Amino acid sequence: MPNINYELPLLPLRGLLVFPSMVLHLDVGRDKSVAALEKAMLNDEQIFLTAQKQVELNEPGPEDLYQTGTVAKVNQMIKLPNGTKRVLVEGLYRAEITHVTEQQSMLSAEVQRVEEKPGNDYEVEALKRSLLEQFKQYINVSQKITQETYASVADMDEPGRLADVIASHLPINLKDKQMLLETMDVTDRLNTLLRLISSEKKVLDLEKKIGEHVKSSMEKTQKEYYLREQMKAIQKELGENDGRLSEVEKLQERIEEAQMPERVYKAARKELKRFERIPQSSAESNVIYNYLDWLVSLPWTATTKDAINIDRAEAILDRDHYGLQKVKERIIEYLAVKKLTDSIKGPILCLVGPPGVGKTSLAKSIAASVNRKFVRISLGGVRDEAEIRGHRRTYIGAMPGRIIQGMKKAGTTNPVFLLDEIDKLTSDLRGDPTAAMLEVLDPEQNNTFSDHFIEESYDLSNVMFIATANYMNNIPAPLLDRMELISLAGYTEVEKQHIAKDHLLPKQMDENGLTKGQLQIRDDALLQIVRTYTREAGVRSLERQLARSCRKAARLIISGDKKRVVITRNNLEDILGKPIFSYGKMEEANQVGAATGLAYTAAGGDTLSIEVSHYPGKGKLTLTGKLGDVMQESAQAAFSYIRSRTDELNIDPDFHEKYDIHIHVPEGATPKDGPSAGITIATALVSSLTGRAIKKKSV
Repeated sequence: MPNINYELPLLPLRGLLVFPSMVLHLDVGRDKSVAALEKAMLNDEQIFLTAQKQVELNEPGPEDLYQTGTVAKVNQMIKLPNGTKRVLVEGLYRAEITHVTEQQSMLSAEVQRVEEKPGNDYEVEALKRSLLEQFKQYINVSQKITQETYASVADMDEPGRLADVIASHLPINLKDKQMLLETMDVTDRLNTLLRLISSEKKVLDLEKKIGEHVKSSMEKTQKEYYLREQMKAIQKELGENDGRLSEVEKLQERIEEAQMPERVYKAARKELKRFERIPQSSAESNVIYNYLDWLVSLPWTATTKDAINIDRAEAILDRDHYGLQKVKERIIEYLAVKKLTDSIKGPILCLVGPPGVGKTSLAKSIAASVNRKFVRISLGGVRDEAEIRGHRRTYIGAMPGRIIQGMKKAGTTNPVFLLDEIDKLTSDLRGDPTAAMLEVLDPEQNNTFSDHFIEESYDLSNVMFIATANYMNNIPAPLLDRMELISLAGYTEVEKQHIAKDHLLPKQMDENGLTKGQLQIRDDALLQIVRTYTREAGVRSLERQLARSCRKAARLIISGDKKRVVITRNNLEDILGKPIFSYGKMEEANQVGAATGLAYTAAGGDTLSIEVSHYPGKGKLTLTGKLGDVMQESAQAAFSYIRSRTDELNIDPDFHEKYDIHIHVPEGATPKDGPSAGITIATALVSSLTGRAIKKKSV
């Protein structure tokens, strides 16, 4: 496969580098670096990371950067109070710079992916085993790296990735790390890393030997005095004073107040003791603090008391949503069963319907009707299992998954938890998030949900999960089996008219600073907006058109042209312009090859025009108008039907060999599909081939 150059935003790193498979938090403050990050978020979230040769340079040029770096993905970006950006990046693969472009606002680079050279299998395996043994010995001497880290590294099959992960944990200088990054031959990289880790181990052994010698030569009182004075001096230099002790005391207090299960309490106490022993400047110290902060922030026992009142629930649903009677009835039945059984176990609702029909707001209404906290996570585009289960703490910058993050946000153990866009889950080489969702949605398993970051089972059995989706067919079968579908087919035009009048228009008038006396949109105008300015199952486009009307009215009032704006069907075009869609109209004149039929769409009923023309050719059948598979098959069936009835229809039996036929459905930008267009297409075909006009009154 040939290497391809492609351009990415370039982020120079000072004093560090990122290996492939490495996840790391970076604080970015330089203007060009911030601009590169913002562009990366618009460019598939990918950015090229490379170290600068001199740390002190604030604006490095192309000659100040190493040519080999890492293409990384920006997983998260937040703005800190001091104005800098904190980003979570994940190294993807090695790449080399072929050209750097200096722009006024940022640097960008053309890069080319470089591949590893695998080397001899037996030699690589021998080096891999030696490296793991040396790393294990180093951990035993260092005591700054956990045994869990070694366990995760030991399971790695790829020797190149193994070398990268081990190198990221070693305190070796930047030049040595850059040398490892530039070494594409896996055998050479393992040899180099083996030499470096051996050297670091010798330094640790020597430090340990010196420490033991000093310890044995000091009297106990001298030793205590020396250590105390040294601690005071270090704390004074760092400006910490009693800050460390204060942190430990606060964590201890929060652990006691969190009301954790016994097993979690013991784990938290164990980690707190480790936190006390580890120097504050150590990277492991931040990892432990972050872990403890998550443990004490999660709701372990806090709940809200259910208040399921069917009359109140009906009132809330009717207040927030017009129409949707069957959907509301099913939700009320669901709540009634919950009240009778006093159990949350049961079918998990999945609201399926087109965008804008009120799926998310229905879930909010359910939460309000049962007096529970509401939390929502979007699953659209999630393709990594770690997004659901979290990252293991051995990875730099690890975080819990979205489920645990949502529980922390809710603050109770029994919220209404909305899994939005569950049909948009995808999978890739990093795992299948739908597999993780199976445990979340299974009432028999989710009482011991396991997050890789928390590493302690968490009880989700009291959570009321509700999912939403646009298309049922996109939901994996195992997930679909755990949910009960409630279909929201969309609103009728009458329902849209009422929603616009009672909900959307008052909302937009309030947002645009208008009072009831300043703007009035009459019912006939609202119906015309629904029919000719929108075509949707929901009401989002309708709300946008109402917002346009309010802005237009505000301008007329502020300019002094009018004190009160009344929008009717007659002056609607002056406000919103020409209609966007035609509604229910057909050609009045009888035409050859043009037929009008009826159609059913997600937006409701409408007319469907079919236009057919034929011309000398070889029997080619052309279909245009963005037709779906079913309508294309209907056209083929109509064509075949006419061929079988040429004598009865007085059509040349060889027309399919003498003429090309073109079937077109107007409004080509709008997708069309359905099983009911066959007779209309056949009528238009016969009309075109016989030259006889179609009587519109007969259609």
